[in-house]
Amino acid sequence: MNRIIGLILSITFVVNLPAVEDKTSGTAVQTSTGVFVASFDVDVTPPLGSPLAYIKNTWVDKPLSARGIILRSEQDNLPLVLCAVDWIGIGNEGQDAWKEALAEAAGTLPSRVSVHTNHQHDAPVCDFTTQKILFKYGAHKNYMDPVFSRKAISDCAQAIQLACKSFVQVTHIGTGKAEVKEVASNRRILGEDGKVRATRYTATADPKLRAEPVGIIDPNLRLVSFWNDSTPIAVLSFYATHPQSYYRRGGANPDFPGMAREFRETQTDGIRHIHFTGAGGNIGAGKWNDGKPANRVLLATKLANGMKEAWEQTQKNPISSENIDWKSLPFKLPVAGHLKPSQLVGILENPEASETEKKVAAAHLAWVRRSEERQYNATVSRLRIGDVDLLFLPGETVVEYQLEAQEMKPDSFVCMVAYGDYGPGYICRELHYTQGGYEASPGASRVSPNAEKALVPIIRAILE
Repeated sequence: MNRIIGLILSITFVVNLPAVEDKTSGTAVQTSTGVFVASFDVDVTPPLGSPLAYIKNTWVDKPLSARGIILRSEQDNLPLVLCAVDWIGIGNEGQDAWKEALAEAAGTLPSRVSVHTNHQHDAPVCDFTTQKILFKYGAHKNYMDPVFSRKAISDCAQAIQLACKSFVQVTHIGTGKAEVKEVASNRRILGEDGKVRATRYTATADPKLRAEPVGIIDPNLRLVSFWNDSTPIAVLSFYATHPQSYYRRGGANPDFPGMAREFRETQTDGIRHIHFTGAGGNIGAGKWNDGKPANRVLLATKLANGMKEAWEQTQKNPISSENIDWKSLPFKLPVAGHLKPSQLVGILENPEASETEKKVAAAHLAWVRRSEERQYNATVSRLRIGDVDLLFLPGETVVEYQLEAQEMKPDSFVCMVAYGDYGPGYICRELHYTQGGYEASPGASRVSPNAEKALVPIIRAILE
C-alpha cells in the first residue's frame, strides 16, 4: 500500500503558453541558470484497520500521497525540500522525524525542509509525542499507527534519494492567479453582539447558515510553476480552505483538493502537481456544501477550474541562483493559559474519561511539554524566488494572517502554506478569542490570544 508511485521529470510541451524569451537578449535562454528541481510522489495510504483521524480505515476510496519538490541552487548547494502530505496533521516529534529523514535523503539540513499536511479528515495523524503520552496511559490504540508512519517517512526519503539523481535545470518561474468560485466561505457567523452565534462547518445541512454571506476569505488560488524553457517541470498550487466535503465514512481519501489535483495532472498530460492548503483554519466549503457525496466532485471541479485559469494566466520570468533565498525564523508561540499539566494528566488517569477526551488531553500535554522543553516551539519559513514569496506557517492558521501577509508586500507574489507543525492547533487572531467560536475554543486552540502579537512580527520580518 505504501509503495513509491513515481517521480516525474516532465517533457510535455504546453501549447497554451507562448515560448519565453530572455528579456535582455531577446533570444532563448541557453546558459546555465544554476537552479535545478526534481519532484517526488509517494503513496502514504494507511493499511486497512489503521486509524484515520476519527475512524478506522476500512476501505480505500482514493490513495493518499506525499509529494513535493527538491530545489537546488548553485548559489547555496544545500537543497530545499517542500513536501505536502495528504494527512490531517503532522505535529511535534512527528515533524522532527519527517524533517530529519527527508533532510538526510536530500543531503541538506532539517531547517531547509518544510513539511505540511493538506488536512484531509479521512486521513491519519502523525504525532509521536502525543502517541507516547497515550501509550503511557494505555489509550493509544486508536490514535495513530506508528509503524505505518515510520514506513511512510522511509518511503518518502527513498523517493527523494532517487529524485536527487535526476535534477532538471530551471530556466523560468511562472506565476498565475485566479478566483475560485463557490468553494470557500468563512465558518464563523457573527451575531449582532459581535460574538460567534454559529459555526458553518465544511458540511452544513442548515439552509439558513448556508444562506449567510461568504464572509472574510481569500478567494484566489495562486500557482507557481517551474520551467525548463518551454517545458513545465512541476506546478505548486496554494488555496486557503478546509478540504472536506464529507468524512467519517471509513474510506481513506484526499477529498476534493486531491481530486482537483488529479484532474489537472490528467488535463496537462501528467505534469506533477503539488497542492498546499493555505491559512484556512476558519474557512470551509459550508456555504456551498450540505455534505451530500455528490458535492465532492462538484467542489473538485470548481477548484480544478481555478487551477486551470491560473495556469492559463501564468506569466514566466527568467530565474538564476542569485534569485533564490531561504529564510527560517524560530520563535515562541505563547501557550494557552487554560492548559494545566496536572489537569491534563488527571484526565489521562481517569478510567471514566472517554477515548476522545484522552486524545485531546494528550495532544494538549504534548504541546505544553514541548513548549516547556524548548527555547522555541514554532518556526516560520520563507522561500523567495525573485518577486515570489512562499510562506510556511505552523498550525491551523486563520485566513486573516494570509491576507495581512499579502498586504505587507503588495508588490510580491505571496503564497501562504499553513498546517506545518500541528502541535499548536488553531492559531487565531486576538479578536477571535473574545468573539468565541470553535476555532478559538479551549479544545481547539493551544495558544493564547497573544499569539497574534508573536506571529505577525515574524511574518513581517521574514518578508523584508
